[in-house]
Formats: sequence, C-alpha cells, structure tokens
Amino acid sequence: MSSSDIFIGETIGTAVLILLGGGVCAAVTFKRSKAFNAGWVAIAFGWGFAVLTGAYMVGGVSGAHLNPAVTIGLAIEGGTKWSDVPLYLVSQLLGAMIGAVLVWVTYYGQFQAHLTDPDVIAAQPADEGLVDQKAAPAAGPVLGIFSTGPEIRNTVQNLVTEIIATIVLVLAILTQGLNNDGNGLGVLGALITSFVVVSIGLSLGGPTGYAINPVRDLGPRIVHSLLPLPNKGGSDWTYAWIPVAGPLIGGAIAGGLYNVAFK
Repeated sequence: MSSSDIFIGETIGTAVLILLGGGVCAAVTFKRSKAFNAGWVAIAFGWGFAVLTGAYMVGGVSGAHLNPAVTIGLAIEGGTKWSDVPLYLVSQLLGAMIGAVLVWVTYYGQFQAHLTDPDVIAAQPADEGLVDQKAAPAAGPVLGIFSTGPEIRNTVQNLVTEIIATIVLVLAILTQGLNNDGNGLGVLGALITSFVVVSIGLSLGGPTGYAINPVRDLGPRIVHSLLPLPNKGGSDWTYAWIPVAGPLIGGAIAGGLYNVAFK
C-alpha cells in the first residue's frame, strides 16, 4: 500500500467510524432526538455497525485498521511494516477528529437545545474550579457523546478493563488469518469484527464505556475541548490517558500472544 492509500483510507474510514459511533451516542443522549433513551444495546450495536461500515468502505484501500491498537498489534505480528505505523496513527487521529466534528454538525440543533436546557444547566457544578477532581471530575454534559468515562473511577481497574477488552478485539482480528488456509476472511472479516465489537460492548463495556481505540477517545475529546459549545463543561483530561494507554498496551499484548500461541 502506498502512503497516500494509507492516509486516505485511514482518514476516511476512521471519520466514518466516529461519525456513526458518536452519532448513536448523540441520538441516545439528546431529548430532542427520536432515539432518546434507546439504551446501551442501541449504543453497542451502533458502534458495531460503525466499525462494519468504516472497515468495509476502506478495507481495500488501507486495510482498514481504524485503530492504533490494531495497527500496533499487526506490526508486532508482522503484517504491517513498522515504518508505516506513524502514518497510520496520524491518519487515524485526523479521521477521528473529523468524524467528531461531523457529529456536532449533524446534531447542531440538539447540542444547542440540550446545553441551554435549564435542567441540564442546573445539574452542572456551579463552579468547576471548586470541583474535587478525584471525587467528581469536571466532565461536561455532552462529553459522553465524544469520549468515554468510567462508572467507578479506579485507575488500575479502568486501565486493566481497557487492556482486556482490547486484547479480545485485536486477537480476534489477528486470528482471522488462521481461517481459509491462512488467507483471512476477506470482506467477511469486517462483519466478524463488527460483531466482536458488539460483544465487547455488551459484555465488557459497562465499567469504562469500552474505548478499545486510542483515537476513538482522544480525537473526539480534543474536538470537545475546542468546539464553541455553550455550557459544555470540562473534557475530563485527568482520565484521558487511560483510554489511550490501555488499548495500546492491549494491542501490543495481543500481537505478542498471537506470535507465541498461534504462529
């Protein structure tokens, strides 16, 4: 694959992933959305289908990693050149930020209505500067549309949860190559991966919201911090390193496990 293939494919594919994944979070969050309160199952399937759409769209262009944890796992396994890794990661981060902006554009009216709703404003801390960062981090009322956050804030547990969930994802992707005489599953692989993501969301997503993808969390969190949203609150940067480090560690472990157990 050429550098332009990697850049174009990963940027577009990751943008579509975040547009559809963040979109389902927005649809479930906003009162003025027809999918308001659709629940966790809708979110899990929404993210799974987001992976399917993005991966199927650009699989023939860049390989559709769409996730630095997958790229790292593939590089350790040997399927991706280490020299290509920086380009993959930069393209994925750019795509994630573009996708997050598109979610904001799509739901612009809902963002404005939600963030000027007296009930939403009243529920926020009166002075973010007085918030105890350990007990109640300043996470704004729409941050969950852009990025993840834990239900119980425990650094070790949150990190381990993200590592375990990402190992499942990346190992499931790597072992596809063991099927069909080692030729992988072709376009069917995107479908299998999407159902793995749904399974992770339903089974392992409860504690942290299952980032399992560093740019899925970091790119939209950056966009949240930059967008001119009224009463948007903080971006919870004290937690932000966990959904970046956890998936990267998990992807690396999955690559190593594959080399030891399956090669």
